[in-house]
Amino acid sequence: MENIKLTPAEKYVIQPVNRFISKSTTGGIVLFIAALIAIFFANSPWAEDYAHFWHQHINISFGNYQLDMALHHWINDGLMAIFFFVVGLELKRELTNGELASPKKAALPIVAAVGGMVFPAMIYLFFNGGTDAAHGWGIPMATDIAFALGVMYMLGNKVPTPLKVFLTALAIVDDLGAVLVIALFYTSDLNLTFLFIGIALFILLLVCNRLGFKNPVFYAVIGICGIWLAFLLSGVHATIAAVLAAFAIPANARVKERTFTKQLVALKEKFLSIDPNDKQPDLTDEQIHIVEDIRTVAKDAIPPSQRLEHSMHNLVTFFVMPVFALCNAAIPISFAGGLSAVTLGVAFGLLIGKVLGVAVLSLILIKLKVFIAPKGTTIRKMLGVGFLAAIGFTMSLFVTELAFDVNIHPDFPDQAKMGIILASAVGGIIGYLLLNAKSEK
Repeated sequence: MENIKLTPAEKYVIQPVNRFISKSTTGGIVLFIAALIAIFFANSPWAEDYAHFWHQHINISFGNYQLDMALHHWINDGLMAIFFFVVGLELKRELTNGELASPKKAALPIVAAVGGMVFPAMIYLFFNGGTDAAHGWGIPMATDIAFALGVMYMLGNKVPTPLKVFLTALAIVDDLGAVLVIALFYTSDLNLTFLFIGIALFILLLVCNRLGFKNPVFYAVIGICGIWLAFLLSGVHATIAAVLAAFAIPANARVKERTFTKQLVALKEKFLSIDPNDKQPDLTDEQIHIVEDIRTVAKDAIPPSQRLEHSMHNLVTFFVMPVFALCNAAIPISFAGGLSAVTLGVAFGLLIGKVLGVAVLSLILIKLKVFIAPKGTTIRKMLGVGFLAAIGFTMSLFVTELAFDVNIHPDFPDQAKMGIILASAVGGIIGYLLLNAKSEK
């Protein structure tokens, strides 16, 4: 293959940036930096101004209807819908063609994920049951897939691939569990009219899917402008609409793989049959038509759901999640009054609950030969995965915003966030050290 001559900008700027973005650890690094920036401002002389910035109101009106929310809520209810949309696409892919499609492969990650949700909730309620803070039981249930996988992929070959797959599948099931918890337990008073409108639009997308509509733009417009808005106005958290819209998008390609291969070969031969004109920088009209046909066939060979997931991944990783962290991770750190029951419940729920539910439960079931261990798994490495699952940053912060009303209990959100930060930091460090240790003999 001939070497393509690169411009200085491509060689020294564009290619290094693309290499950085494509690394598995990059998303976790960017999210970590955003969280540090938010924590810095929350504990600086500019803390009040920083908080005021996120609480400025933005009003959008249409006719007699209007949406008037603080920037903080626009991010959590609107921008994070994009995150949940991609989560929904990932869930659908895993359930149809991925690790969760096979009951045999999916069994252990599913059980581990359920254990990793139940035990943290129980530990939280041990500290806060019967109090005004009991409603926060869902906070320590979630694992942050970006951080957890980022730490794991930093270790490279020291972590067996089957164990990486196990954590990925576990985190996907964990996300599904979090979505269900939000839908069932963290939804405000319902407006049935808007709820039925949202459900009707979702059914419309399912019907269009069955009829063979493949245009992602159509699904995006109905999903965002229709289902998201209807759910937002209904009282059901709008992020649920994003997951539903993702599940309605077609997961099969317009052109099958074998047909794509044949068409591509035919177009290649047709292009090569044209006399090359290397002396001229422009293609002929006939060559342009062939290149456009290749692009169309290639586009039709990718399922719409997978095309959307791939195209939106960087938007979520490098914009949505960092902005969410900048807005929600601004936690004033103070140990002057000790650690509250909320902080302890969240911290121990994540650290102890996740290790018990994910690692210990999995090891017991493997020992009892109920399930087969992922290849290369040792007790130490499974415990390392359990501690990485204790990194509950993004989703835990999100549930915190839903669980507590700051007008009634203004201290609870910051106390919960303190527990999230402590558990995520400790869990990440211990998990890294356990997985980085020399293999057991």
